[in-house]
Amino acid sequence: MRSCCRPLERCFGRRGGDGLLWHVDLKPHASGDFSIAVVQANSSLEDQSQVFTSPSTTYVGVYDGHGGPEASRFINNHLFPHLHKLASENGGLSANVIKKAFDATEEEFLHLVKRSWPAQPQIASVGSCCLVGAISNDMLYVANLGDSRAVLGRKVSDGRMNPVVAAERLSTDHNVAVEEVRKEVEALHPDDAHIVVSCRGVWRIKGIIQVSRSIGDIYLKKPEFNRDPLFQQFGFPVPLKRAVMTAEPSIQIRKLKPQDLFLIFASDGLWEQLSDEAAVEIVFKNPRAGIAKRLVRAALQEAAKKREMRYDDIKRIEKGIRRHFHDDITVIVMYLDHHQGSPNGRVKEHSTVDCTTSPVDIFSLNADEAEDPLHTVS
Repeated sequence: MRSCCRPLERCFGRRGGDGLLWHVDLKPHASGDFSIAVVQANSSLEDQSQVFTSPSTTYVGVYDGHGGPEASRFINNHLFPHLHKLASENGGLSANVIKKAFDATEEEFLHLVKRSWPAQPQIASVGSCCLVGAISNDMLYVANLGDSRAVLGRKVSDGRMNPVVAAERLSTDHNVAVEEVRKEVEALHPDDAHIVVSCRGVWRIKGIIQVSRSIGDIYLKKPEFNRDPLFQQFGFPVPLKRAVMTAEPSIQIRKLKPQDLFLIFASDGLWEQLSDEAAVEIVFKNPRAGIAKRLVRAALQEAAKKREMRYDDIKRIEKGIRRHFHDDITVIVMYLDHHQGSPNGRVKEHSTVDCTTSPVDIFSLNADEAEDPLHTVS
């Protein structure tokens, strides 16, 4: 697990023609193969992601930061070690183990905020969505805070020779743009008529943030931070009676079935451009190698189309400015072969422990690679 804390040590990704795109074409995990791709739009990459593989367990994490990269990077370094330790101590994974790991990560980030507060008060306004998947003993666990999303590609029978795939959403979007979530937040604050307000056509909690659950965003969870004059110089002086956000994850557990083909874990940057069904169809109809990169490019082509541009034009836009055209996008595709087996009828063996983590900053990584004549660039 220690390798998860060193984001660049075990990354074997490559950049493509887009200088802000990083990807891993295909690597093995205990139940099949996986592919990752990340494209940067913000001045600092706020998306972080990782895949931990061992012979018995696979962990997947997508962390979509906001207000800065500090929270998503913190989760990248702390959540999986907590999961691994707690699962070992409690005889395996469970909903309770996952919740405790989320709680421990939130608590540690709160301590970091308190230590950093005098010199960096704005860190109280930094947060991150947190989407985690875990596969162990043919059981799938999906835990989520915020609006990153996990979608399953499932084979269905339609009476014809050609198989058909259906998209099944496995996570809950904790975003007040969703009416059900908006009503949930309002029900928790019956004495606050302005807990959720529409700002220029976008619903936001206290007019500030769309997601209702996260790691971090301490100023919206601990009113004492919000009231501090030091923070009010940098943040939003919104009077709070109590916390208006939570770090309580939604957790779904299911036994994997023979018709379950693959999983897509992605930050909302992908889902802003592609529907669940469109993403699943792309994965189903295309080769495995580079499939995550293919999904990212499909999303970028949709973003370009909305602006009446070409994707080649977007590729030329530098980080920071590019955020006006699309968000940071992270995609992880996990193929599930444990039921189908390998060509000789045996399940693919994966006997090593590995952690693949996306870069902290893609632009800097690619700039370094360009100066290294020994580095192979695709």
